[in-house]
Amino acid sequence: MKFKFLFLILIIPFLGFSQKLDFKEIEKNLNNPKSNFNYDKLIFKFKGMPKSLDSIEARHLYYGRNFKKDRISTLDDDFKGLADSFKAGDFEECIKKGKILYIKDPTNLDVILILLRAYDQIKKADDFVHHLSQLRLLTNAIRTSGDGKSEKTAFVVNSVGDEYIFLNIMNVGQDYSRHSTTYKDSVIDVWTKDSNTIYIKVLYMDF
Repeated sequence: MKFKFLFLILIIPFLGFSQKLDFKEIEKNLNNPKSNFNYDKLIFKFKGMPKSLDSIEARHLYYGRNFKKDRISTLDDDFKGLADSFKAGDFEECIKKGKILYIKDPTNLDVILILLRAYDQIKKADDFVHHLSQLRLLTNAIRTSGDGKSEKTAFVVNSVGDEYIFLNIMNVGQDYSRHSTTYKDSVIDVWTKDSNTIYIKVLYMDF
């Protein structure tokens, strides 16, 4: 499967606009061993059977990443090494490094996307499809966080990196213009092209 078809595959199954996010409830559920949304329970299903997770479980995993300590940043040396291996075309080394980061931070969209692309390059279809299911699940959590039509109903993302991954899926390119408004807990980015406008809220999860 060629990577150029990836975003067409991703965008097809998106569900509709869902309920308002409750970060305190998400954090509580993830840390409660008796909850159906306990992190260990969800991450076990995510790693082994991502298609078995529903949209509420996906929401807990995607936004719950903000409450985990061992998050990988694109500014980390380990991630830069992963990205360099991919850019150099050393896909076997890229996958080796990516697996290490994936174990540490399994819901990191940047890591999943690089692994997905590397597996595509070396034609490992099963691994490609598995990570595609994971990426689809997490980006659908973003898609159901709002409708993107106003500041109050903006799509909500964890980071700027996630925002750009989501924009690619939504086929929003460089022909869109952006203006931003900064708040205490977030930045609202407004992307416009002709009569099309998309609102995206980038979180600062330190409240």
